[in-house]
Amino acid sequence: MTNEQTAINTTYFSIAGNTCLAIIKGLAGFFGNSYALIADAIESTTDIFSSFLVLFGIKYASKPADENHPYGHGRAEPLITFLVVGFLITSATIIAYESIKNIITPHELPEKWTLLVLAPLIIWKEISFRLVMNKAKQTKSSSLKADAWHHRSDAITSVAAFIGISIALYFGKGYETADDWAALFASGFILYNSYLIFRPALGEIMDEHVYDDLITDIRKISLTVNGIIATEKCFIRKAGMIYHVDLHATVDAKITVKQGHEIAHNLKDTLRKHLPQLGHVLIHIEPHE
Repeated sequence: MTNEQTAINTTYFSIAGNTCLAIIKGLAGFFGNSYALIADAIESTTDIFSSFLVLFGIKYASKPADENHPYGHGRAEPLITFLVVGFLITSATIIAYESIKNIITPHELPEKWTLLVLAPLIIWKEISFRLVMNKAKQTKSSSLKADAWHHRSDAITSVAAFIGISIALYFGKGYETADDWAALFASGFILYNSYLIFRPALGEIMDEHVYDDLITDIRKISLTVNGIIATEKCFIRKAGMIYHVDLHATVDAKITVKQGHEIAHNLKDTLRKHLPQLGHVLIHIEPHE
């Protein structure tokens, strides 16, 4: 299975899971008198839309290169990640606003059974985070990583809701707003995660150098190619799940241009064989005196 198909299947998993959780949390929060659970449902609902964005981004980014996009469409993925971050910030803002409004408005204690709803949801969201994050690392997908952090943010808001409801139920009258404070805390955590997701995507758009391990592998593999004496400059640009490489390789200065051309092609084919995540590989031949 290709990285693109793996990422797409993982996104379908996220959409299905978030849809079920949004319904469960929303109903439990409404009938259980807990705004922390309602805030949690809002989080899950925004996750559904953001997962659809991720799905669109992955499918679009996997389109092959064409005349107008010779390097492919991979840069669409970090752009989608920015939109996903926007969804996170929007949901955090709504949760914070509603939490503050509920804190200053007297209301009844949440129902005890809401804790029984939250406990298994927390476990499920943490499992979902780990599963999606593993797939994000496997496919090198920034938007899938953002989707994974949606699951972790959801788990944190559920933990905050569990703590807030527990405090309100344990201490009773006078602590009705404990779960609202928990929702407010969760909104701050969501904003922090938004930055953690945004920063790598921005680096990808700006061609930030963060690929030392891949460069090391490229240099080692290059030296196994007959005729390559050494490697010099090596620049990498990430576009979606593909890495485009510019490499300067040193060969014997006395060989012909044709021989140098053949060595460059052999080097390119060897790199792409051993490192299938590579896209365009541009080899610049340097003479070794």
